[in-house]
Amino acid sequence: MSKRVLQFFGLAVMAMVAAGSFAPRATAADGDFRVTLLGTGTPVPSPERFGPSTLVEAGDQKLVFDFGRGVTIRLAQLKIPFGKIDAHFLTHFHSDHLNGLPDLWLTGWLRPPYAQRSKPMTIYGPPGLAKLTKGLTEAFSRDLEIRGEDEKNPPAGIAFDVHEVKPGPVYEKDGLKVTAFQNDHGELVTPSYGYKIEYRGHSVVLSGDTRYSAEVVKQATGADLLVHCVTVIPDELMKKFPVYERILKHLSSPEVAGKVFSEAKPKLAVYSHIGLNGGATPADLIARTRKVYDGPLEVGRDLMTITIADKPTAAMRN
Repeated sequence: MSKRVLQFFGLAVMAMVAAGSFAPRATAADGDFRVTLLGTGTPVPSPERFGPSTLVEAGDQKLVFDFGRGVTIRLAQLKIPFGKIDAHFLTHFHSDHLNGLPDLWLTGWLRPPYAQRSKPMTIYGPPGLAKLTKGLTEAFSRDLEIRGEDEKNPPAGIAFDVHEVKPGPVYEKDGLKVTAFQNDHGELVTPSYGYKIEYRGHSVVLSGDTRYSAEVVKQATGADLLVHCVTVIPDELMKKFPVYERILKHLSSPEVAGKVFSEAKPKLAVYSHIGLNGGATPADLIARTRKVYDGPLEVGRDLMTITIADKPTAAMRN
């Protein structure tokens, strides 16, 4: 067999493998409601914990909340084409929640099976979102021109459908409802939202980045699932690097998060946006939380999926 034929055969096999690897997985069955932690990290560059991002699936709808570093990689691991996301939601404008957005937006416009967005990218978030998306469009204008002309990618697929929202109901479709609410990420970090997602008599609350917030407690009271941020910063680290004191003032320690869990009493509490600093471990995180909260608790990991039912269950997703 000639070298040229072998090369052609190899390329053909690679194409078939690529297409097969993104063959659509079975969607959530009608009535299924599940949450997958795409990224459970912070600004810390980590191969184990990618930037903050959460996938919510309700029936055949797929929603993504926040776009931390690596969001496209985690979606690819789940074999979810980026063009199949129904709506996207931003909590606030800190870079660790945003640096994966250009990748998801631009890569989602491509034509291979992992992308294929052919309609505008629907995105909801606080006021200021239109300025952000306009800036991205300008920043990548040359790439958009080249790919539009060269690859004939559909113009609609690279457009943004922007919805700047205030606290209150922001999305409702086929029994799925999303409500934005104001959390407390510090005096300067405003607006900053959490989101409550309701579907077929069940509810999930994503706290967003927040210190203690009575509004988070209110929204999460009786919820099936509360996903909450947490940060562990040992005292000696704060003494060595005073900036950590300012960081902790904007976020929740395990004791603060545990207080929220104790007051809201969700059926399951799960940590995400997990800051383990100065050698802190998940065991430290759990021990400190247990000082004030003795209910159901999971320390989130990337690709952990929580199935929402009368008794929520968490498992790693393959």
